[in-house]
Amino acid sequence: MGNPASVLDELLVTLPSLRPQMYFKTSLTALSHAMEDQVLARDDKPLMIASFQQERFYRQEAHRYLRLADITPHIYVLAAADTKFADGDGSVRHETIAFDPEDALVHEWHLVVLGEQYTACLICREHQQGAQKPKVLSGVPDFDQSRRFEGVWTLDRHVCEQAAHILLQRISHYRSDLSSKITQAQKKFLPAKLLQGQSYGEEVAESYPFAQRLVTYVQASQYKLLKAYKTMAAQENRERLINSITAAIRQSLNPTEVFAIATHELGQQISTCRCIIYRSDHDTSVKINHEFRQSATPSLKGKTWPLLENPLFQRVNQQREALTYLRNGSDNKEVKVLEDTATIEALLEQWDISGCLLVPLIYQERLLGMIELHQCEAPPHPWNKNDISLVEAVATQLSVAVIQAEAYANLESLNQQLEALDRTRSNLIAITGHELRTPLSTIRVCLESIFTEPDMPAEMRHVMLQTAMEDSERMQRLVQDFLTLSRLESGRIEWNLESLALNECVALALSSRRSNANCSNITVDLPNNLPLIRGDGEWIVEVLTKLLDNACKFTDPTGSISIQATITDNALVEVAVQDNGRGIEPERLETVFERFYQEEGALRRSVGGTGLGLAICRQIIEAQGGKIWANSEGKDQGTQIHFSLPIAAPKASRSKKSKGTKSSRSKKNAVHNTAASKAEIS
Repeated sequence: MGNPASVLDELLVTLPSLRPQMYFKTSLTALSHAMEDQVLARDDKPLMIASFQQERFYRQEAHRYLRLADITPHIYVLAAADTKFADGDGSVRHETIAFDPEDALVHEWHLVVLGEQYTACLICREHQQGAQKPKVLSGVPDFDQSRRFEGVWTLDRHVCEQAAHILLQRISHYRSDLSSKITQAQKKFLPAKLLQGQSYGEEVAESYPFAQRLVTYVQASQYKLLKAYKTMAAQENRERLINSITAAIRQSLNPTEVFAIATHELGQQISTCRCIIYRSDHDTSVKINHEFRQSATPSLKGKTWPLLENPLFQRVNQQREALTYLRNGSDNKEVKVLEDTATIEALLEQWDISGCLLVPLIYQERLLGMIELHQCEAPPHPWNKNDISLVEAVATQLSVAVIQAEAYANLESLNQQLEALDRTRSNLIAITGHELRTPLSTIRVCLESIFTEPDMPAEMRHVMLQTAMEDSERMQRLVQDFLTLSRLESGRIEWNLESLALNECVALALSSRRSNANCSNITVDLPNNLPLIRGDGEWIVEVLTKLLDNACKFTDPTGSISIQATITDNALVEVAVQDNGRGIEPERLETVFERFYQEEGALRRSVGGTGLGLAICRQIIEAQGGKIWANSEGKDQGTQIHFSLPIAAPKASRSKKSKGTKSSRSKKNAVHNTAASKAEIS
C-alpha cells in the first residue's frame, strides 16, 4: 500500500451527494467536545474513532479519552508517530495507532461515533490556500484558531457507518494485531450490506436543524472573532512599525540609518516582493541604496533608478499623493491618465514588476523622497487600503526624519561658521595688533628723533624719513589687503573678463615688484604656443605678484623661484609658481588658503605679513572660473602653488590692433595699481 489517500476523498467518492463545508478550528473543537459529551452522558457503548494530526493534539484531550474508555472498549485513537505516542500504549485502556507521516491523515481531523442511540461523524481536512503559507503578521502571534478545515459534519447514520468502515480499514493496515477486535467491531456496529461492499444509494439525511443552527452560530462567532483578531494585529503591527522608526529617528539623525531600518521593517510587514526608499532632490536619476526584497526577486541595490523619464514618479511629483499602478489592469485608473505608458511598461518589464505603489515623502509641499513597493507575481492584485495607509504613515515619519537631519546639518554648519568667525576675530586682533603696532612704533620713534634733535645730520634725517615712509606703506598695504578681501568675499567687484596673453601678465607682475635682493633668481618657462586665457588682467597680475612675494619671503637668497605653465586636457591653462624654500606640511596644504593663516603662528614669525595673500588669490581665481591649490613634500622641500584658468574661446573677425591697444593700456594701469596696493604674503 503506497501513501494512503485522504479519508475525506474516499467518503466523497462513495457518497457523491455529500457537500463539504468550511469550518474554523474553534467550530471543530466545539463539535468534537459535544460529540464526546453525548457519549459520556448516555448509557451506550458506541464505536469511537478519533484521528489527530499530531500526537500533541491528542495529549491535550487524553483525559477525556481516559473517561470514555471506562464506557466503551471500542475506542481507537490515531495520531502521527513521534517520541511518546506508540502503538498499543499500555498506559491507556483504548487502542492507539501511530500512522505514517506520509499518510494523508497528517492533514485531517476525524471523529466518528457509532452507537445504537447516537451517531455522528466529523470528517475534515485542513484547508491549504495553494502552496503558499498564509500571511503571518510580523511581531504578532499566529492565532491557531484561525486555521480552517473543509469537510463533513453530520448525524446521518449511513454517512457515519461509511466513515467508520473507511477508518477501520486504515487501522487494520497499521495494526494487524487488532484484526480480531476490528472484525468484532465491524460485525457489531456496521450493517452486513456495507461489509459486503453493497452501496447505500444516494440518499443522505440532513442533520438536525438545531445542531445545524448551532454550528452556524459558532461559525459566525468565530468569523467575527477572527476579524477582530486581524484588526487588532494589524493595528498593533502598525504601531510597532511606527514606533521602531520613531525610535530610530530619536537614536540617529542620519537619514541613511533611518531609511535602512524603515526599508527592512516595511518590507517585512507588507507581503510584497520588493521595497525601496530613496531621496529625490530634482535629480534625473537616483542610485538605490536601501532595499528589502524576497530571495527570488532581482536586486535593485546599487542600480540607477530613473526619475525624469519615469512617468509614475513625475505624476506623484505633480500630484503630491500616493499612486498605484497595475500592469494590464482593466480597472487601473492610473493607466488612463498616464500619457507615456510605454516607457513605464518597459521599465517594469525589465525588473519583472507587475504592480507598484509609490508614496511620496513630503514636507510643506516639498518632495523629499519616495517609498516604492513592487509586486512581481502575475497577475498583480489590487493594493490593500490598510497597507497604503500604513506606508503613508511611515512616509510621514521619514519626512520628519529628513527635515530633522537637514536642520541638524544646517545647525552644524552654522556652528562651524561661528567657530571660524571666532578664530578669524582672534587672528585679526593678534595679527593687526602686531602688524600695526610695529610700524607705528617705528614711525613714532623716527618722528620723535627728528623733532627732538634739530641738529641731526641730514644723512641721518633722510634715513629716519625713509624708514617712516616704508612703514607707512606697510600699514597702507595691510589696510588695502583687508579692503580687497572684503570686496572679493562680498561679491562687489565687477570683473572685466577678456582674452589675455599669460606671458604679458607674468612680465607685468615681475616689473611691478619692488627691487628685492632676496628674489633675484626667478626663472620663467612658458611654452611659445600657449593659448590666450580668459580673465581680468589686473587681478591676474595681482595674483602673480602676491605668489611671487610669498615665494620670496620663504625662500633663502640662494634659492630659486620659477614660473611655469602647461595646457591641461580640460581646456585650461595651469600656472605653477614653484620655490625650493621652507615647504608646507601635507596636512596644511588646504589650510594655507584660509584667512589670517600663519604657518609659524601669529606672534612667532620670522617674516611679516597678514596671512591674507593666498586667501585673496583663491577668491580671485575661483571668481574667474579657475582653481588654485598647493603642493609640497613637507618641511624644507619647497612649495608649488598652482592655479588654472580657462582658455579664451576664439572670436570672429575683430580688430586685433584696437584690442591690443586697449589691453596694453589696462595692463599699464594694472602695474601702477598693483605697485600701490601690493601686500606682503605670509
